[in-house]
Amino acid sequence: MAKTFYVTTPIYYVNDVPHIGHAYTTIAADAIARWKRLKGEDVFFLTGTDEHGQKIERTAESRGETPIQLADRVVKRFENLTPALDITNSDFIRTTEKRHEKAVVEIFERIEAAGDIYLGEYEGWYDVRNEAYITDLQYEEIMSLPEDKRPHVEKVKEESYFFGLSKYGGALLDHYKKHPEFVQPSYRMNEVARFVEGGLKDLSISRTTFNWGIPVPGNPRHVIYVWFDALTNYITAAGFPDDPERFARIWPADVHLVGKDILRFHAVYWPAFLMSAGLPLPRAVFAHGWWTVEGEKMSKSGGNVVDPYQVAEEFGPDVFRYFLLREIPFGQDGDFSKSAIVSRVNGELANGLGNLVSRTLGMIERYRGGSVPAPGEPLPADDDIKKGAIELSEQVEKAMDEIAFHKALSAVWDYIALVNRYVDDEAPWTLAKEGKDERLDTVLWTVAQSIAVVSIFVHPFMPRTSGEILKRLGLGGMKPSLEAARSWGIVEPGLKVEKGAGLFPRYGEKG
Repeated sequence: MAKTFYVTTPIYYVNDVPHIGHAYTTIAADAIARWKRLKGEDVFFLTGTDEHGQKIERTAESRGETPIQLADRVVKRFENLTPALDITNSDFIRTTEKRHEKAVVEIFERIEAAGDIYLGEYEGWYDVRNEAYITDLQYEEIMSLPEDKRPHVEKVKEESYFFGLSKYGGALLDHYKKHPEFVQPSYRMNEVARFVEGGLKDLSISRTTFNWGIPVPGNPRHVIYVWFDALTNYITAAGFPDDPERFARIWPADVHLVGKDILRFHAVYWPAFLMSAGLPLPRAVFAHGWWTVEGEKMSKSGGNVVDPYQVAEEFGPDVFRYFLLREIPFGQDGDFSKSAIVSRVNGELANGLGNLVSRTLGMIERYRGGSVPAPGEPLPADDDIKKGAIELSEQVEKAMDEIAFHKALSAVWDYIALVNRYVDDEAPWTLAKEGKDERLDTVLWTVAQSIAVVSIFVHPFMPRTSGEILKRLGLGGMKPSLEAARSWGIVEPGLKVEKGAGLFPRYGEKG
């Protein structure tokens, strides 16, 4: 049985509207999923929403709603990211679903049976916004912040069930050592390992001061801690516990994509829960950075929260996707600005890819009546373009294996520049003027092949653009695949092409 490639986003908290951070992780996961499908792999891609916890209960109460009313209303904003950003998720999970409650109860009972859950009393600080217990040191750090920047922190004292996290420090460190790829980028692994080496305390995994959550089995006065609940979503959607065959095919996840702020939950707590429950660990957790906006930290109070729906509407989803994955190395922090998007559109998209497609198809229309010509004997310059396509395939594959989207896109645009130079050097307009028909045919055919190759390699990042280029090449019904991209000659002689309008309209520098 072949293993399904399994990629996840974190499940998003429904107390607020989607912003650029949600879009970023979701688009990144989609690019990985599309790339794996190009390779012919079976892919399962999960996203969803986290709908329990004190914060949801309080937000709903402040708005005169029940928690489920709030969740049902807000979840649509996250579900609608799928069509708005051309996302191809296989499933969308909500933690309020019955299938999920069943999985949470099952893993809780397995961990309890392993002797790793006990009843005690928790006294300490609780960060309501992040639904996280914090140490005295973290509390001091929060109190040192300006008052308007502090998260809401409360002193909590209540009966609680605890998970014996402290006993898993050695096992976690051993796993990190044996699997250095488990936390990525590598410098994040160092942070996680240092945290575990500092000593782990047992983790409070239930609450009694509110009731919006999944009840603890056998003691419904307690609800299960929202992070224990939320993390379990990854195995719920894979078929746990009712479909062991499906679960064996999908789990473990190949990569959890998360923001760096929730790395500890995924790289420390989650594997410890799984170890205790006797379940396989995910293969990798990749933590990406944060986005600032025009150099400023994004905040509702600052009025600079980027609405992904607005950006996708203004620039189109392909441009938004391209910008987010091209602008910075995945894992590092980045800055969002409309002027930066405009620069990418006018430079790389319009002047690079758009110009190559437009002038090539225009020349096929002008000189060959819109039909792709049959090539003559290739010269070294033609072979260089073919060789470049083979090298591009290797470069993109290596970059995508590293989850280095910017490297993959950089390689594609280097190839586009190579082909544009080839067109300039071969000067088809001069060949036509001089009546060098066989050479003209070879050049036009070669560039048509290169554009087809590019269209396939941009598919994970810019699916609409990819489809539009293939359509204009007369290949509208073709399903993009890595195999096709590697077979030089997929644009057969005689295919009718259509230049069409410019792929990317240029924007004024003001954006």
